[in-house]
Amino acid sequence: MHSYIIDDDHVSVFLTEQALRVEGVPKVTTFLSPEEALDRLKQEIPDKLPDFVLLDLNMPAMSGWELLDKLEPYEEEILNNTRVYILTSSLDHGDSAKSSDYSLVHGFIHKPLDREDVQTILAQIEDNKQSL
Repeated sequence: MHSYIIDDDHVSVFLTEQALRVEGVPKVTTFLSPEEALDRLKQEIPDKLPDFVLLDLNMPAMSGWELLDKLEPYEEEILNNTRVYILTSSLDHGDSAKSSDYSLVHGFIHKPLDREDVQTILAQIEDNKQSL
């Protein structure tokens, strides 16, 4: 199991990474820069993609929405291999609604990530693997 955390907040990254590790996610790669994460994702298509991505929305140089837009040309390859979850502190209901416009997004989670969130993500990934 491999995950990416894409978030510009060091504290949030630390807490999210700890939550994943406690629940047994062995490989966690973190990115403080969405541009760096985008480059890595494009390099890893199709066979080295992570199982899931936790993506923050509000980042300075490139927002989570902009990152999702830039991944659109690779949507088919990513959908078959990776699940993207929005992990945000935003309480704007519009963000939650907007996330449903992106087929890459499989869930909308409010920070901080907790045990139940991680267990739900892992169960969804396992169910998806069994259905393929």
